[in-house]
Amino acid sequence: MTAVGMTTDYDRLKDVKEFDEARIGVKGLSDSGITTIPRIFIQPPENLPASNSPSSYDGIPVIDLSDINDPVHGRPQIVRQVKEAAKEWGFFQLINHGVPLTAINDTVSAFKSFHAEPWESRAKHYGRKELSGVTYTSNNDLYRSKAASWHDYVQVWRAPEAAPLEEIPAAFRDEVVAWDGHVTAVAERVAEMLAEGLGLHGGRFKELGCSETRIWVGVYYPYCPQPDLTVGLSHHTDPGALTVLVQNEVGGLQVKHGEEWVDVKPIKGALIVNVGDFLQIISNDEYKSVQHRVLANANKEPRISIVEFFNIANADGSKRYGPIPELLSAEKPALYRTFTKRDFDQNFYSKGLDSKSLVEKLRIEG
Repeated sequence: MTAVGMTTDYDRLKDVKEFDEARIGVKGLSDSGITTIPRIFIQPPENLPASNSPSSYDGIPVIDLSDINDPVHGRPQIVRQVKEAAKEWGFFQLINHGVPLTAINDTVSAFKSFHAEPWESRAKHYGRKELSGVTYTSNNDLYRSKAASWHDYVQVWRAPEAAPLEEIPAAFRDEVVAWDGHVTAVAERVAEMLAEGLGLHGGRFKELGCSETRIWVGVYYPYCPQPDLTVGLSHHTDPGALTVLVQNEVGGLQVKHGEEWVDVKPIKGALIVNVGDFLQIISNDEYKSVQHRVLANANKEPRISIVEFFNIANADGSKRYGPIPELLSAEKPALYRTFTKRDFDQNFYSKGLDSKSLVEKLRIEG
């Protein structure tokens, strides 16, 4: 890596600022026709996927919700499937979940159309505001990470305080509002099943505020001319409670299962759900957040994912969270210390994307 590696006199911050202040994003770089990627995107070797490591798994679990309202045969079986997937994989795909295919297609298409607008139109929305409102930018951890990844994104806060509608780009404004309604219903239904799977009453996770914060995120992965030198999104775990996403037909999402990276193959109309660090902690390790990443896009067609993150709110940050008392016993003691929302936010926004740093900080040494 000496030709492209990090020499001691390399001023990465200077290059990062120049890229950021140009406000063109990764899409602008891709559209310019470059054949080599800027140095700030070159990942260290340990972050790059091995090219010769096929997985022995065909994909993550796929769960059919068709019979969810059948209290005798359907729901109990589905609850078991959801519990097993969340415990063993931390990820699963849902089909027949109730969100119309038209809503999925409309949302993906609208987000794609925003990126087809002239650069000057998109640049008006470019910035780095993270904790409220609307942000269009490249790499939310651009200044905190060791290497940038090959994507742009838009973040729209939906709760506890919704971003003003006029701040949301017109190209996908209506779709954001509609999607939030659809996917919140799915997330809360999944949370009910996850609670029931642990022997808790269905509303237990909602009582804890696991969907009080909702952040809509659209991620755009344009064509990358050197996909072997970078990634679309670095490996990490999600910090919150639950994440629900839909991807277009361009693959690239991978989930770590054991020591293998497993491709999450696009299924038309399916929603992907994954467990976050917060849910792992309050479930006392019954459910697991797992590493996932996105490969750099080698296709001319952009990869698009529409993501919604669900988490606690607790604006003053004083309430303490930890393993749910009903799950604890002499045989199953608490594996984590309690923490506040302030602890959670300080941990996430003080660094780049990573894996389970809050989980590791809070784990009680045995």
